Amino acid sequence: MAGDITQTEYWNGEVGTRWARNQAVLDAVFAPLTEALFTRLTLQSGQSVLDIGCGSGTTTLEAARRVGQQGTVTGADISAPLLAVAWGRAEAEPPGAAPIRFVEADVENADLGTYRQALSRFGVMFFPDSARAFANIRRMLHPGGRLTFLCWRALPENLWVTVPRDAVLPLLPEIPPTPQPDTPGPFRFADDARLIALLRDAGFGTVTCDAIDRDVVLGRGTTDTEAAEAAAHVAINLGPTARLVREAEPDLRARAEAAVTAALHPHAEGGIVSLRASCWLVQAD
Repeated sequence: MAGDITQTEYWNGEVGTRWARNQAVLDAVFAPLTEALFTRLTLQSGQSVLDIGCGSGTTTLEAARRVGQQGTVTGADISAPLLAVAWGRAEAEPPGAAPIRFVEADVENADLGTYRQALSRFGVMFFPDSARAFANIRRMLHPGGRLTFLCWRALPENLWVTVPRDAVLPLLPEIPPTPQPDTPGPFRFADDARLIALLRDAGFGTVTCDAIDRDVVLGRGTTDTEAAEAAAHVAINLGPTARLVREAEPDLRARAEAAVTAALHPHAEGGIVSLRASCWLVQAD
């Protein structure tokens, strides 16, 4: 992240607006991982649920459908643009789901009530102070409550990131610095042993951390070339690679997108570009 910009500034600026505008695209990319998350979740009718880093509300809406009208669901995020999309989607939901409350709040220090279940799809890696955040989440869970979340494994295991990233890096005037340990970022919790220790120090008892691998579709088209172009557009504008060229001049962005298209074309088959995504699926009681 450039300069000293905070997470709140980052997700309320151009990036948050861009993600909000592309909500449907992101949901389609992450659909297999969202399915894996909800397959593991043990949501029951009438439960209270906190969705951490809820973004545009996809996981919040699904949780509300699963716990039904007797349950309650709160979605919390620091991004106003994403929450605006979430509110609009919730208002269009048919009857039968739990009441939903969306809150613009930082779960690291907010007091949002108490819950039977807390969940997150890639929303827990960006807290300035992870230990404080997990301790606060633990405090908001009822006795016997459970936290379930997805986070990314190591960068080299995630081809959906490394293939476009490796195509862009040679074009940059300088290689971006390696993130410092325990700083906000998508691959912060690649070390599962360290993550488990962090959760136990925060007050959780039983912690499981299981490897989940899924192929995610980055682009589709009537031809493999169209699919590669669509996938490159996603990678350059929405994935972790987007950070590398976020402030680049138009010429560099154009060359980067062309390079990523070429790198992704060999992964296109039948008008679909899919690449492996590797996560931890974590549960903590």
